[in-house]
Amino acid sequence: MKKIIVTIAREFGSGGREIGEKLAGRLGVSFYDKELIDLAAKKSGIHADVLKGADEVAGSPFFTGFEQASLNDKLYAYQKEVILEIASQESCVIVGRCADFILTGVADCVRVFVYADMDYKIQKIMARHSLKDPDLVRKIIQKTDKNRRTYYQYYTEHKWGDPDYMDLMVNSALLGVDGTVSLLEYAVKLRQEA
Repeated sequence: MKKIIVTIAREFGSGGREIGEKLAGRLGVSFYDKELIDLAAKKSGIHADVLKGADEVAGSPFFTGFEQASLNDKLYAYQKEVILEIASQESCVIVGRCADFILTGVADCVRVFVYADMDYKIQKIMARHSLKDPDLVRKIIQKTDKNRRTYYQYYTEHKWGDPDYMDLMVNSALLGVDGTVSLLEYAVKLRQEA
C-alpha cells in the first residue's frame, strides 16, 4: 500500500474520533489522537498529566518567544514536531491538533472535516455518557466546538472547518459512523490509486 496520512478535524459529537480509529483499523495503519500528548511529553520531558490540561486549548497572546511560552504553546510546538515526524515515517490517521494545517502541502495527506447536525450530536453524546438533559448536552457541544475553533484559529490563523483547506467534508449523520468509515476508506483508496 502506498503511504497515506489522513487527518480528521471534527465537531464534538460527530463521531470523528471513533471514525478515525475505525478507519485506521480498516486501512491497517497507526491511529493517533490523545497518544500525541504522550509522545509530546516524551519529547519535551514534561509529564503527560501536566500537558493533558493544555490539550487543544489556545495559548495566551501575552506570551512571546518559546522561553516564555505558555504550556499550551509548548504543547502545540511539541505536538507539531511529533506530527511532522510521524507523517514522514508512516501511514496513519491523526485526529485533531491542527494536523490538517501542520501537514499542508504533504502530497500523501487527505484532510477530512467531520461534522453533523446538532440533534445527531446531542443523541450521540447523551448515549455515550448516559446523560438525560439535551439542553445541557447542547451547551457542552457548543462550548467544546468553540474551544476547538479558538484553538485552531489561534495556532493556524485559519477558520476551523473551512472547506477551502479540507479535501473532504463529511456529514456523519447521513451515513452513521460505519457508513462514514466506509466512505472515507473508499476515498482514501481512490486517492492512493491516483
